[in-house]
This record gives sequence, C-alpha cells and structure tokens, in this order.
Amino acid sequence: MLATINSATLRGIEAELVQVEVNTGETGEPDTIIVGLPDAAVKESRDRVSSALVNSGFEPPDTRTTINLAPGHLRKEGPLYDLPIALGLLGATGKLPLRRLDDYLIAGELGLSGATRPVRGALAMAQLARRLGKRGVLLPPASAAQAALLSELEVHAIESLDAAVRFLAGERDLPRAKPLPISGPDASAGDFAEVKGQAAVRRAMEVAVAGGHNILMIGPPGSGKSMIAQRVPTIMPPPTTDEALEILSVQSIATHGVNPAEFGFGQRPVRSPHHTISDVGLLGGGTIPGPGEVSLAHHGVLFLDELPEFKRSALEVLRQPLEDGVVSISRSAGKITLPCAFMLVAAMNPCPCGYLGDAQHACRCTPTQVQRYRARISGPLLDRIDLHVEAPAVSVSELRHAAPGESSATLRGRIQTARHRQQLRFQGGRVTCNARMGHREVRQVCAIDRELGDLLERAMNQLSLSARAYDRILKVARTIADLAGAESIAAPHLLEAIQYRSLDRGNSLQRF
Repeated sequence: MLATINSATLRGIEAELVQVEVNTGETGEPDTIIVGLPDAAVKESRDRVSSALVNSGFEPPDTRTTINLAPGHLRKEGPLYDLPIALGLLGATGKLPLRRLDDYLIAGELGLSGATRPVRGALAMAQLARRLGKRGVLLPPASAAQAALLSELEVHAIESLDAAVRFLAGERDLPRAKPLPISGPDASAGDFAEVKGQAAVRRAMEVAVAGGHNILMIGPPGSGKSMIAQRVPTIMPPPTTDEALEILSVQSIATHGVNPAEFGFGQRPVRSPHHTISDVGLLGGGTIPGPGEVSLAHHGVLFLDELPEFKRSALEVLRQPLEDGVVSISRSAGKITLPCAFMLVAAMNPCPCGYLGDAQHACRCTPTQVQRYRARISGPLLDRIDLHVEAPAVSVSELRHAAPGESSATLRGRIQTARHRQQLRFQGGRVTCNARMGHREVRQVCAIDRELGDLLERAMNQLSLSARAYDRILKVARTIADLAGAESIAAPHLLEAIQYRSLDRGNSLQRF
C-alpha cells in the first residue's frame, strides 16, 4: 500500500516541496530502504523512526518497504523527515487514515520515545504551504511558533508521534500554535546618553542609521568606538513586518538545536564576528551552502571591530554584498542566493599601536608599518563605506564633567521620522532607505542645482574621490536633509556629507 506525505527541503531561505512516498508489502526480505538523495542524517531516520513507533505503541512494518523522497534530484539533509516517514509508514500499513494527509505540510525530528524536536526553516515551510494552498502545517512546538506568524494557515504544534496520529485520525483536536511574541528593545545594549563627548561621532552615527549608511570610525584605543557601536541597535527603528519575517527566515535556517522563541522576533540583528573569521564564515557557504555573518545581519548591523586585523580576503568578499544587498554562493551541492542588506559599522586604530596623532601617548610605529597597516583596507572597499569619521581620544576631564548627551530614545525619534520620509518616498519600490538607492533613484531624488554641483565637483577633485563616492555623497546629503525635514538638498547638507569622505583614499588618516 502506498502513502504520500508532504514535507519540504531548504534551499537558501526558501523551502521546496518534498513528497515522502512510502510503499509497503513489497516482495522480498523484510527491510526498509530510503532513496531520493538522502544524507547520513536522513538514512539514520530508519532506526529513529523504528524505535519511535515501538515506544508510541505501534508496530513497524514486517515486509519490504521503500521510502522515496521526491523529487530525486534534490539532496535531502537533516532529521526533519522523521515525522513524515513515521506517519507514512502508519498510513501505508492501514493504521492511519489517508484522507487528511494531503491537507498539511509536515516536518519534525523524532526522539526514540516518539517525542518531537525542533527543525530548521519552519517559517519557510509555512510560506511554502501557503503557496501550495495547503490547509496548514504540523511542526514541533518550538518550531510551530515561527510558522504561526502566518495567521492565514492552520499551524499545529505536534508534541509527539502519538499526538500527530490522533489528530490526523480525527480522534483529537489540537489548538492553533501561538506565534512568536514581538520583542522590545534590548535594554542590555545601553543608552547613547552614557557616551561622554564624541559629539561628531554621535552625529555621524545618527546620519548613518537614519539612511542605513555604512560607517567607519577611526581613533585611538579608549576613544569609545566600540561603546558607540554597541549602542547602535538602541537608535535603530524597529523592522517592518516584512523585514522581521525576512530576518527570521535567515535566522531559522542557520540555527541548529536552538529554541526559535529565543530569536527576538521584531528586533534587528547585530552581528559582531571576531577578526579571525574565515571567508566562508563571513560570506556563507559550506558543503551544504548556508548563511554567513553578512546574511545573519540582514536588515541589521554587522560590526567589524579592528577592521585591518581581518584577513584581506575576508574583507574583499564584502564588496559585492555591500553593493548589491544579496550574496550568491555556488558549491557542488548547488547554488543559493541569500539576502544581506546590512549596515556596516567598522572601527579601526590610526596605526598598529593605535596612538598616531594622540597628544597623550607617543606613537611607536614606523612610517612603513603605518602604511602597511592602512593598506590592509583596499580603496574599493573604502569607497563602499559612506561615512568616515574621526573619534579622537576623550580627556579625563570630559569623562568626569561632560554632561550626558541625548538619549537613545531622542535619537531614535528623529531617525524614525527621517526613515518615514524615505518610506513614503520609495513606497511601492524595492528601495527601503537612502543607502539602497540605485543610480537612477539618486538622479531623481538627490538632484542639486548648478552651484551645488560645482561645489561637489571641486571637492571630488581636491579629495581625489572615485566616481562611486559621488553618488554616496549625494545619498548621505539626502539623509541629512531628511533629518532636517528639508524637501531638497541645500549647501549645509552637502558640505556635511562631503566632510564625511575626508578620510578617503590618499587623504585617509593624513591628519592623524
């Protein structure tokens, strides 16, 4: 007898339909064979499912059984097929009615006792079920909370194999799973009011967050660069519903054995990898391609402290993601495209010892060492960072007597107003903030008169800026105008945007 269960496999942040076909009663020696490009974890399902069936009060089939995971050309990985295989075996042996099996998409790992365990990609599976017109999905409780964010679907939390059998047989009713709660701001990140001095850096960070621009802070140790970067999430506007779902989609496919309720739905991600990270860890990849730090920071912040200490190859792989907002990974197992529209916040010292230009400490570095240190960051990568800002050392007097600065709540209010202007401006398009504007949008939204054009041209020539920097200056000027509530870019907005490129290319760090 043949039974078919609907399940899924993950490719990037998308799910594709996998039909688990179970056929029992075949002639030959009693055995269970799994075909359809299964990996080792899928092949081991045979033993997990057998024990789960026995401990749930069912007898495994005593005839030759073939389990096919269709389509056969897609590689299947992970233990998420345990529950579909077990239900398929019961359906094929007549112990479970087949009439309701096609209504649901089912996934879940089984313990030997028959209890279910979380699986990756629950949200992607729910989106697949919606596209296929299914009634709903059956998932382990920890995963069902993700899928329940799609309110139009029936999402049921299945605690055990026995519960799934009773529900599909109509013997037991299960309530709908409750969706993940929306998380508030992370209080552990601190507040911008705690930052003493550094008014110029605070202003630059406000501009960067308001437009989603990349920013580089350069200053000696102890100047507050890391402290400011840690507080960036406190001034970021909350993600929209679509953004929050995209964030969760990436997090859920990259998480193994973690309760999805810990993801913090409704918060923007902040990733801060160590400078020893590999190219694959930063960009993504692996035998089965998966997301790296750039994708895990999607719609959030990627903080790279001590930027020149990262491997040159790792930094160079950032160039395409910074430009396009997506990353394509090709491996023998296939090619996937992952979103990575993140805001880069980077920090570095002016020299290897960190004290070049510091009035309180003598620099011990030779000119050759300084030049070699600076050369670790290529010109093309520097071009893609919109704002470069100096973070000078803070005196003890400032630390003791400086009045508290504006709070994160105050800054966030102004930033949300500026972001609202951008949302209205780009409504209906793919652009979400000024930093994501393409060349055509820049020409339409950042138009300047002849006088401002001449001013920008002189600055470009004096600072030896690239053509890419031209558009980036206009984008930053547009953000500054949005913060000021101005309809068009004026001279003060453009001049402030130009000064944020003063550390570019050959002029980089010359004033330290």
